Amino acid sequence: MNAKRIRLIIGLMSLALIGIISLQVYWIGWNIRLNEGQFDKNVFEALNKVASRLQYYEEMKVQEALNASRIQSNNVANRNIRQAAKYLQNGYATRRIEQKDSFPNPVGKGESFEDNINRWEYMKVLQLVDAKPLAERVLLDLLNSSVREEIESRGIRAAYQYGVYSKARNSFVIVNDHFVVEDNGPQVAHGGAPTLFNSPYKVALFTQDIESPGYLSLYFPNRTRLVLESVFGTLALSIIFTGIILFCFWYTIQVIYRQKQLSEIKTDFINNMTHEFKTPIATISLAADSISSPMVVNNPEKIKRFLDIIRQENRRMNSQVERVLQMALIDKKDFDLKISALNMHDVIQQAVDNFSLQVEKRDGTLTVELLAENPMIEGDATHIASIIHNLLDNANKYSPDKPIINISTRNVPLGLEITVQDHGLGISKEARKHIFDKFYRVHTGNIHDVKGFGLGLSYVKAIMTAHKGLLDVKSEPGKGSAFVLVFPRQVNT
Repeated sequence: MNAKRIRLIIGLMSLALIGIISLQVYWIGWNIRLNEGQFDKNVFEALNKVASRLQYYEEMKVQEALNASRIQSNNVANRNIRQAAKYLQNGYATRRIEQKDSFPNPVGKGESFEDNINRWEYMKVLQLVDAKPLAERVLLDLLNSSVREEIESRGIRAAYQYGVYSKARNSFVIVNDHFVVEDNGPQVAHGGAPTLFNSPYKVALFTQDIESPGYLSLYFPNRTRLVLESVFGTLALSIIFTGIILFCFWYTIQVIYRQKQLSEIKTDFINNMTHEFKTPIATISLAADSISSPMVVNNPEKIKRFLDIIRQENRRMNSQVERVLQMALIDKKDFDLKISALNMHDVIQQAVDNFSLQVEKRDGTLTVELLAENPMIEGDATHIASIIHNLLDNANKYSPDKPIINISTRNVPLGLEITVQDHGLGISKEARKHIFDKFYRVHTGNIHDVKGFGLGLSYVKAIMTAHKGLLDVKSEPGKGSAFVLVFPRQVNT
């Protein structure tokens, strides 16, 4: 898959994800607003019910007062009638007690005199009630029970505060289940109950008055949490599923780029392997043709020379094939370490002796600093010798000029530390993340004289892991590299 198609797929998937997330955000926001509206509606319905109940009970008290007044008036009238009859019987009533024309007619059109008097009495009592302070017109127990019943009946299970605000006092006269003392006026005005005063949940009280004397206010400290709890399950599931989709999207992109990188690395590996095999095959073919030449067939020395070339190139091919097969066994964990006591100074010195000739051919230097007082470890002699050789080979190959290589040892708390340092091309920060991956080779621009399969460092890492050791690299482009190996004293297999 080429880069253009990968970018197209990523773009389409990103667009789809943005669309899905936007729809989820819009739907959740709409659901929250809907729940807020329903919550507000329930609260105002509860407040209106409480206000109506308070007004109803006040009207009942007015009616009771009127009934009591009428009973008392009737008793007085009956007593006056009895006294008048007594006067008539005694002959003292010689003039008319009532003269109709001397009084204005109080009866309205279509109303009886009694109805008019009743209405006048009702208005008179109402005026007396309206003149009372707001706190005296509200029954505290009735208010408390009514608020609680109306709130709970609408399924609202949350902490709340309520208060009755008096316009005459410019402050709250009732807060929750107690009256507010008037002497503390400045303390209980607007600032005394700021949450109640600023609450949006308010309804006017006693609206039958010419002007409402105040209002009833409700405040919910946890209103936001209460509204969100109604959509918490949906919100949590949306976040979880969206997170899973985002993770899968990110993982898919990583896999695509990883596969693309592996494809490029394997293509590079095949090209290098073809080159590495093509050269010895061509050399063997040329040597075989030369042996069959009439000029060589009768010359034993030349035949011996060409046979040596064939053997040398054959060993080279076998070495390359063996390295590939060896990495396959390591990947499958299908290899056994032959653990024995090793003197690493002896192993390093032997590797340096075998490799020094290649460095000298390029007019380079290979120095050794064996500073470890105790060079003994447990390990596989063959594999450890191979990784030392691989590191020396890399230091030589990636030194464009005269190679300057140093190998040193020292004792550390974990065991024995070996450092192979060069002053070559160096490795970039990005490349350092992948140099121990199989088939990966550091790009050297347009220079193609660095041969190899990209298996050396991955082999080094595999062997160090098998020995329970540590592997690190310190490098900067243009300043060379230093590979650090730390071997434990013992290998617990």
